[in-house]
Amino acid sequence: MKSQLSFPKSGASMSMMVCASHAPLMYCHARPPAEHEQVEASFASLQEQIVAFDPELVFVFGPDHYTSLFRRLAPPFTVAASCEAVDDIGGHPGRLKVPTDLAVECVSYLAQHGIDAAISYDFKVDHGISQTLHRITGAIGRYPTIPVIVNTMTPPLPPFFRSRLLGTTIGAFARGLNRRVLFLGSGGLSHNPKVIFPDFGAADAGVTSWQQQGPANTTMSSEAWYARLTDIHHEAAAALAAGGITAEDCRFNGEFDHKVIDILTSGKFSEMDLWDNPSIVESAGIGAVEVHAWLAACAAQVAAGGNLPVCDLYAQTLEYGIAVGILHA
Repeated sequence: MKSQLSFPKSGASMSMMVCASHAPLMYCHARPPAEHEQVEASFASLQEQIVAFDPELVFVFGPDHYTSLFRRLAPPFTVAASCEAVDDIGGHPGRLKVPTDLAVECVSYLAQHGIDAAISYDFKVDHGISQTLHRITGAIGRYPTIPVIVNTMTPPLPPFFRSRLLGTTIGAFARGLNRRVLFLGSGGLSHNPKVIFPDFGAADAGVTSWQQQGPANTTMSSEAWYARLTDIHHEAAAALAAGGITAEDCRFNGEFDHKVIDILTSGKFSEMDLWDNPSIVESAGIGAVEVHAWLAACAAQVAAGGNLPVCDLYAQTLEYGIAVGILHA
């Protein structure tokens, strides 16, 4: 049965939205890409706009990289009612300022409108959430923030139409709050860090046990997992600068990236409804499915009464290992 969303006719809140790529190699590259200064300037400009907007609430949609979601439990969508960012490479550690009661109210609203999201009162996020939140707002604890995590690592991944409905429903919820709201979408575009996050069972026993159980496993410690991430990112940075990792290895796919940007900036979100996650992974890399977060953020922005986004930047930045995109509205 289709949910019947109610969109308040009065008291609608103002909203802004930013969707942006994240990558640890933006911080630890061995050589900056030609677009490095343009990327940095875009983030700095958006941060100035957000500070001037002074949001009263932030919803940040993004992925988890085996920090809280593992094969033992990986809900399609999780809302964090209390949250701390870990100190992973490319991330910004610390406690997020989560308004717990409002997060609980949001999860209840989602359930009443046909979206069953998990809730966590002790969630740990990594750079997939903290990097974009920090770069856009200036600090992860600056504004009241509700993290919404989309499972993009452990199959089966959520269908795209569900991510669209998730965003639409959160946007309707936000519109009724009569607050200045910022929606952030973190992740994408095409990239393929499979050497860092291999298919389950394809790596050594320590990595496999971490993917299965996280810090509860008895084979790999948390310290060893995060040290591995640091080491492998620095190795990748050197290989990218030296030509040992190519654009083909990164699965850069301009056709896919531009299709995402065109759909989101035109507001034709339902055109992504039947997109197939495995096909996207095959053609644009395991990181490309992070655009679920972009879709949710854009759908939320429009449902909250905001404008459609425009594209600020697109570049296939080999030294970052990712095709970078930035949208804002």
